[in-house]
Amino acid sequence: MATRARQAAGKASEIPSACISRISRRTFSFSFDPCTESRVLVLYTGGTIGMVRNDNGALAPTANALVHSLRRYPDLHDESYAQAKFKSDATDAPLALPHIEGKRRVIYSILEYDPLLDSSNMTMEDWSKMAEDIKRFYTLFDGFVVLHGTDTLAFSASALSFMLENLSKPVIITGSQIPMVDARSDGKSNFLSALVLAGNCEIPEVTVFFGDVLLRGNRTVKASVGSLRAFASPNCRPLATVGVKIEVDFKIIIRPARIDSFSVHSTLNRNVGLLRLFPGITTQMVRAFLQPPLEGAVLQSFGAGNVPSNREDLLSEFKAATSRGVVLVNCTQCQQGLVMNVYETGKALTEVGVTNGSDMTPEAALTKLAYVLSKSEWDIGTKRQMMQSCLRGELTVPKANNYNGNHIKEEDEIDTELMAARLCAAVASKDVARVEELLESGAEINSATPGDRRTALHVANTEGDAGIVRHLLLAGASPDVLDRHGRSPLMDAVAFDHHETIAVMRSFGASLQSGHYGTEICEAAARGDVVRLKSYKLAGADLSQTDPSGRTPLHLAALFARLQCVSLLLEAKVSHDPMDALGDTPSDLAARRNYGAVLTMIEGAE
Repeated sequence: MATRARQAAGKASEIPSACISRISRRTFSFSFDPCTESRVLVLYTGGTIGMVRNDNGALAPTANALVHSLRRYPDLHDESYAQAKFKSDATDAPLALPHIEGKRRVIYSILEYDPLLDSSNMTMEDWSKMAEDIKRFYTLFDGFVVLHGTDTLAFSASALSFMLENLSKPVIITGSQIPMVDARSDGKSNFLSALVLAGNCEIPEVTVFFGDVLLRGNRTVKASVGSLRAFASPNCRPLATVGVKIEVDFKIIIRPARIDSFSVHSTLNRNVGLLRLFPGITTQMVRAFLQPPLEGAVLQSFGAGNVPSNREDLLSEFKAATSRGVVLVNCTQCQQGLVMNVYETGKALTEVGVTNGSDMTPEAALTKLAYVLSKSEWDIGTKRQMMQSCLRGELTVPKANNYNGNHIKEEDEIDTELMAARLCAAVASKDVARVEELLESGAEINSATPGDRRTALHVANTEGDAGIVRHLLLAGASPDVLDRHGRSPLMDAVAFDHHETIAVMRSFGASLQSGHYGTEICEAAARGDVVRLKSYKLAGADLSQTDPSGRTPLHLAALFARLQCVSLLLEAKVSHDPMDALGDTPSDLAARRNYGAVLTMIEGAE
């Protein structure tokens, strides 16, 4: 039994034990059905949402109080389902949302930070800690929710949007204006909606959920101290709206378009700052601000990006700073609109080397500057170019608009299911030109056909055309979307042994759902299908997964003397002596049938 529990943990064995203990080992030891369930990790950093009243009646963050409170809220935890699922009423078991019609049930675990932080005390080190935690558990969960205080939430959302590179899963930051323990709390609805979105929607961005809208994280600002709709996105419409239905605006979702796996850039440059201009600001003040160690600054200018054109003293200071390599970015003090450089007073900054920040929020501009300046592989020219380029949807440029499909005529309503069927048909016939035509006409790259819910990427992987698979991924296709039967596109490539296609999918960060293919791998080993085993190996599968009897693929390969399979499994460094439900190891089975060659191979690998 211990062996089977260990095998069911899948990739959890790759996570340092100290990290696992911060959640609960139970999180990684239960069976999971991707068709009906999704897994979400909640990073609880602190903030008003989890505060409780202390002995003096004051609100304060208290260790372990949040998770205990959640178990008492029937709209946030289905106790009867959890007890049946985890065979226990232990307080360290994962939590489960109640059933929601048409959605996968969300199973979630809480990773509570120690100490819990007031968001006003957040630093760049805390952003890095959040990013690294998401990286550690990335393959084990379908989405992530970060509980955060509201004061600096927009800064954290912007920073994470840049630090999490080639993101293919939702990361949603939320909080509340009123603690959950209060009867009027907005925390319960914010948290519930964030969990449902993270566990069910293919939105591979860092976002903020507050009130009833999902906003792009690096477009978000805190707009109100007292309103329950505390956050706004002045220059970018919501990515999703939660009402009677959840409506997602898929056309503006940013998807990674690089041949690369998910990674975290956790180092930021701290030598950055914000300078808000005002009428009559002195030269001495500006000069002092721009002195080393400053390497980059956001200038908050007037209106459409203007500064006094008759202040040669100020322009000289800006020119001196840019000449010695300081990156200055021009952003407007207005919440709506962008830097346009249409007036003489705006062009003056461009002429002294200041970079146009378009409509970036101060939070996005500052954190982007810290991110860009930390890229040692980029020279100063590249860094300035990156600051005015759209990296994560943080600013408006013509190229970004085209990328997001905003040029499509609004009046042409698209029949999503029909377009999905046409797109799949074009992929099946390997007609790249037709695929491009449909995408230009407004077809959503991740739209699914009715019934089986298969996307164009599923079809491309089934057909085994690596070129079209690469083309779809570069166009923004999600590598991890599941069809009605819980199968990912990568699983289709494995099922048809398309090794080149598997390699392309893996290069884009695609991964198999851990713990759900043990029987299939064991059957392949039993029949001597070394090609299928290689497919699973290329797809990053855990080749120690077990079948219902507790046997691993090596057990079955040894039992039927499948020498090639034995060799491949041993090369993959699987355990040599796991025990099945009857206590037999692969060597025991081989010895019982006098398979000397198998025994020699296993003993030679020990």
